[in-house]
Amino acid sequence: MPSIHDQGPADVETIEAEFMYQYLSGTPEQARRTLGIATTRIGGGVAVSMRNDPTGYWSKALGFGVTEPVTERLLERVLDVYRAEDNDFAVLQIRPDALPADWPAVRERLGLREGGRITKLSGPADAVPPARTDLRVGPVPPESLGEWATVVLTTFGMTADGLRDMLMASAGPRRFRPFAAWDGDRIVAGANLFIRGDVASLNSGATAPSHRARGAQAALVHARAQAAVAAGCRWVVAETGAPGPGETNHSLNNMHRAGLRTRYVRQNWIWEAKPDR
Repeated sequence: MPSIHDQGPADVETIEAEFMYQYLSGTPEQARRTLGIATTRIGGGVAVSMRNDPTGYWSKALGFGVTEPVTERLLERVLDVYRAEDNDFAVLQIRPDALPADWPAVRERLGLREGGRITKLSGPADAVPPARTDLRVGPVPPESLGEWATVVLTTFGMTADGLRDMLMASAGPRRFRPFAAWDGDRIVAGANLFIRGDVASLNSGATAPSHRARGAQAALVHARAQAAVAAGCRWVVAETGAPGPGETNHSLNNMHRAGLRTRYVRQNWIWEAKPDR
């Protein structure tokens, strides 16, 4: 596996932390109240909380170990954010080389358990090859944002009230650029692009089950990489679930075919205030 500092920018955590922060902090006020959203910058990273999220995806803390070391005290402060929000569930995402030397003891004292694993990838934005698809792929116009958000969220099984408003609002002035694939006049796949300096994040890629294996996501990776280059980006980064033994992750395969390389695999650490949740 490549070194953690090869194949891309020195840090690939910060942009992920920032797009998560922007997704939640930019949510319209009514949807913020419905979802129970709070966002905090802390320890060089972010803690984002969505108290009323039935999926368990949106409450997470990440981006640590860049501007200051990860310590038990820092992580206690992070968990205090969720306690203050009366949120009894959060996922801590810490790159492997930033974990404290005594991590087994620290995680036990904090009550953290292993969750899934995430593969972090990056590669040159201008080296992503074209992909073949019979679908039309391009930026999402304002009048189609609702349809785009619905396709992305329902594909991920995220149907809670307020999430559609959150995703639609991301297409404002905060550096998100939504893309879609159309079959005729119907959106059948979607994805988002987030730009920060000379690095762009490929995130939120989802294809409706009826239109998988038709090249939609590979084409969306290429289209977003082209947009990133046009915006002055040198690198694209992404993350996706790490497959277990004998498993296949088609998203990971698409990223590798696009020229992105695995930087490292990051363990999710789950915190629950109520173990019987």
